[in-house]
Amino acid sequence: MEQTDLRVGIIATGWIAEKAAYTLQRLEGVTCRAVASRSLERAEAFAKQWDIPCAYGSYAELIAAEDIDLIYVGTPHSHHFDVTMEAIQHGKPCLVEKAFMANYEQSIAIVNAAREKKVFLAEAIWTRYQPIVQTIRNIIKEGRLGELRLLTASIGYSMGDKPRIMRADLCGGALLDLGVYGINFVRMFCDAEIEHIESQCMKSETGMDLTNTISFNMKGGIMANIQSSACCVNDNQGTICGTEGYLIVDNINNPQTVKVYKRDRIFVEEIKVPQQITGYEYQFLACKEAINNGWTEAPAMPLDETLYIMKMMDDLRYSWGVYYPMDKR
Repeated sequence: MEQTDLRVGIIATGWIAEKAAYTLQRLEGVTCRAVASRSLERAEAFAKQWDIPCAYGSYAELIAAEDIDLIYVGTPHSHHFDVTMEAIQHGKPCLVEKAFMANYEQSIAIVNAAREKKVFLAEAIWTRYQPIVQTIRNIIKEGRLGELRLLTASIGYSMGDKPRIMRADLCGGALLDLGVYGINFVRMFCDAEIEHIESQCMKSETGMDLTNTISFNMKGGIMANIQSSACCVNDNQGTICGTEGYLIVDNINNPQTVKVYKRDRIFVEEIKVPQQITGYEYQFLACKEAINNGWTEAPAMPLDETLYIMKMMDDLRYSWGVYYPMDKR
């Protein structure tokens, strides 16, 4: 039944949970009702900072709370599986941070459980939910770029030796943390069948991929090149190129402007994204729409697409010799 506000419970108190709390504090129609940590002290401090009514010292307490309509799982992706499965088994809708799970095996288990229970579930790959996605799709559909031939996506941050990047038990590496944005960028705007994938990576001393390059050969004569790095700064741009023109997205991690060009690199227009809270708001609004309509998936990010990308990332990691403790070999 539709409610005035969608009541969200945040699991975890790290920086990404802070970004979610900041967003929900300023968003109409969706409110943060509770936060949970494995430490009550941390949960209470977080709740005080973000004016959240309830704080729990265990994830189970939040999951059992009756006044929560959606659980936002903001733990590192190495820790998504157990808490999400517990929530699904309790019939609680979940929005799970990217990368969705550690690997495909965990992902299919969670998706199957949600489908069996008929519980809403979505991956919080925030770029998928932003309105600019449909704007770009319309440009392509209208034929303004001609026939697509090449897509590129690059993303890089100099992250030093952060444990979540360097440690296998935290599902480290650039791919699941950053490369997932590049893969989603390509898949959002070109769903042509991928016929062949080639890739390379440079690994850390701990065996995690620090920089990787991925190339897709797709049906219809289309190629895509994706680069991600956790050890250098990058422009984070994406391009979509066709026979009649191209466009440049300024930041595939959170687009703010799209510039459209026609033949001979003649500038046509610049599209600016409307003022955001953080850009996270759209995924929460999508969850509210889905739950109010009785949907078990978010149309902007179907679960089958999440599974497809998780399987792809497994295959890429294994080809590089990058493994996590939760992988079965």
